[in-house]
Amino acid sequence: MDFIRYAERSAALVNAELPDDSALREHLADRTWLHDAVVPGDVAALHAFRAELRPVFEASDADDVPSVVRTLNDLLAGHPVTPMISDHDPDDLHMHVANRAASVAELLIGEALMGLATLVCDLGATRLGICSAARCDHVFVDTSPNQSRRYCSDRCSSRANVAAFRARQRRAEQTRSGAHEPVTQPRAATS
Repeated sequence: MDFIRYAERSAALVNAELPDDSALREHLADRTWLHDAVVPGDVAALHAFRAELRPVFEASDADDVPSVVRTLNDLLAGHPVTPMISDHDPDDLHMHVANRAASVAELLIGEALMGLATLVCDLGATRLGICSAARCDHVFVDTSPNQSRRYCSDRCSSRANVAAFRARQRRAEQTRSGAHEPVTQPRAATS
């Protein structure tokens, strides 16, 4: 099991627009073997789960460790994970977070919870965040060595950096143009 990848997929799940089964299949573009297993109830289950999962990212972003732990524990209790050893390749036995009878939604929920729980235990409860870009509310997983990530994507980071650069340029221009204006002295009163 690649728990970091599962944690990152949990953020992608929270950020995903999933209006229907087709959108869920699109979300699973890199996992085509799951496409045929998608059933109508999966989308509704994932919508409900996403609403339950977002507070974990919000609490982490606010450095509220007790809330992160409590919420994840509540979700783990509400969505029990049933791991199994996979033997589809006898030379590469490995764990799956759901058994063969699990729905796609149950699989994604299990991966998200196990990924986040492991990440929180291994890297700390403040490694999840909400994008700092002005018009973005996407969540992300911060696996950077110095826990410095502030944006959900390179795109949001670039936009924020460009906006900050332009703001600095405007301030510098205003300062330069203000410094070169002649200073006028008030006229002396005449009687």
